Amino acid sequence: MKVLITGATGMIGQEVVKLCHESNFVVHYLTTSKDKLVNKSNYKGFYWDPQKSIIDEDCIDGVEVIINLVGATVAKRWTESYKEEIIESRTLSAKLLLYTLKQKTHIVRQIISASAIGIYPDSLQNYYDEETEKRAKGFLGSVVQQWEQEVNRFKTIGVSVSILRIGLVLSEKGGAYPKMAQPIQYNLGAAFGSGKQWQSWIHLDDLSRMFMHVLEQELSGVYNAVAPNPVSNQKLIQIIAKKLDKKIILPNIPKFMMQLILGQMHTILFESQRVSCEKILETGFSYNFDNIAVAIQDIVANEAA
Repeated sequence: MKVLITGATGMIGQEVVKLCHESNFVVHYLTTSKDKLVNKSNYKGFYWDPQKSIIDEDCIDGVEVIINLVGATVAKRWTESYKEEIIESRTLSAKLLLYTLKQKTHIVRQIISASAIGIYPDSLQNYYDEETEKRAKGFLGSVVQQWEQEVNRFKTIGVSVSILRIGLVLSEKGGAYPKMAQPIQYNLGAAFGSGKQWQSWIHLDDLSRMFMHVLEQELSGVYNAVAPNPVSNQKLIQIIAKKLDKKIILPNIPKFMMQLILGQMHTILFESQRVSCEKILETGFSYNFDNIAVAIQDIVANEAA
């Protein structure tokens, strides 16, 4: 089988590419960097620039499934121009892919796209599943809604749409964990705000396997890409400290302080979404890491290796 991956060189993308190759799939990938173009028998790069509506249309030749992982990181200060980049990196890329499929004869039957649990409102009490209709009101909620709206347009040309709403991705290779672990290493770690906010997390290994599960089972619709047992921010920080053999001695970090340091982006650290993964479990997916202590232990071991 041949798949096309956007965001293939990112943290999640690299893991998905690895699993595709283990399944003997040929991977085409799109990149905005001409120096990242590779031409191998099972891994071939194609240039695109969604901002300028430029794409090498050969990227979809023989492709049956698109895995859409592209998107500028939200873990960076949200200036007005960068907020625009966060939105456009997700929406313009989806629009360009759809336009390309409309223009060219193709055999694409499914698009599997990343999304985020940031679509659900901030709440300490609610337990969200895929049927939840309430939407987050802030910037991130708006980003995710626009993102999913563009991806859902693929249905208009008969392409099956699968959306994975991803939680806090944990890995030693990047994302949230190294940023959390660093201050803890220096005994400067602390929970944020009340520390009660729910963190619906997933180990990178399980997340990449979930993308493959959706592909292999030809699942369509929305799935929450989170582990079965969400934890509070306080508990997550304490477990990281324990696994690193460190102590948490500082009081919780107040919201206003992080607002001064990070600006609007500070909301990521304080929002609470407790999210269910029941729907993906019912399809037969099994987690390697459904316990936060085991997941962190694995990450710490990988770092030390």
